[in-house]
Amino acid sequence: MKTNLSISKNVLLCRAELLRLKKKAMRRGIWFEILSRTERALMDLVMKVVDKVRSGLLAKLVRSIVMRLLQAMESNFKRLMNTEGVKLACQISEIGKKLGCKSAESWRSDQKFMQFLVITYMNSPNQYKISSKVDRANL
Repeated sequence: MKTNLSISKNVLLCRAELLRLKKKAMRRGIWFEILSRTERALMDLVMKVVDKVRSGLLAKLVRSIVMRLLQAMESNFKRLMNTEGVKLACQISEIGKKLGCKSAESWRSDQKFMQFLVITYMNSPNQYKISSKVDRANL
């Protein structure tokens, strides 16, 4: 599920977006789990008092809290896409380039290819996965 929250440095955070985020976080049960009492109080006050966050310091604080909430709400599949998918796509892209495939460079940024690799990675048994802790020279 995509979130349309404005969290970049150029866009101001507004009350509606923060309320939507709080509602989602509470539904998933992470509002009280992830945030401290002080952070929850800050977010509640910002949502009650301010329509748009204009202060640089306040925006920095709110953005850090919003980023933590978004990361906590991210699904395991998305997390794997951002870690293992990118790593696997880069490795396979390098192999493809060494073999002379001209389109191999575009594999690094191909989201569908990364999705395929992550699904394959998730469904492969653990004994076939090469962990980073194993010395590959001894294999």
